[in-house]
Amino acid sequence: MWTQKNLQLKPSPRGFHLITTRIVQAVPEMNSIKIGLLHLFLKHTSASLALNENADPDVRVDLESAMNRIVPESTKFQHSCEGPDDMPAHVKASLLGNSLTIPIRDGGPDLGTWQGIYLCEHRNQATAREIVITIHGE
Repeated sequence: MWTQKNLQLKPSPRGFHLITTRIVQAVPEMNSIKIGLLHLFLKHTSASLALNENADPDVRVDLESAMNRIVPESTKFQHSCEGPDDMPAHVKASLLGNSLTIPIRDGGPDLGTWQGIYLCEHRNQATAREIVITIHGE
């Protein structure tokens, strides 16, 4: 079985946002899959997807802080017409990536105990975001 859907996410403030529940709710067809793959593709260049700890909210704050130290807005970039946060957002998105592939087992994503799916928003004034969700399995 193959299923593909687009999930629209409302604009989020800058930071790391858990979206695991939204993903699972968007594809109820996954409930019938014993073994398969869940693929997520974010259709944007200034946000990213990541898999990380979902228990302690301090992790989200620390991830945002670390990314800002790695790619500070004070860095001089050629591409600057969309504001000082735009090119750093592109770099952060390139570092983290715009897709994830997660195994499906017994009707759901086979994540580790403390793993969650994050939308990583790198812009100060973000737009809505779109994720293509593809599931394949039997």
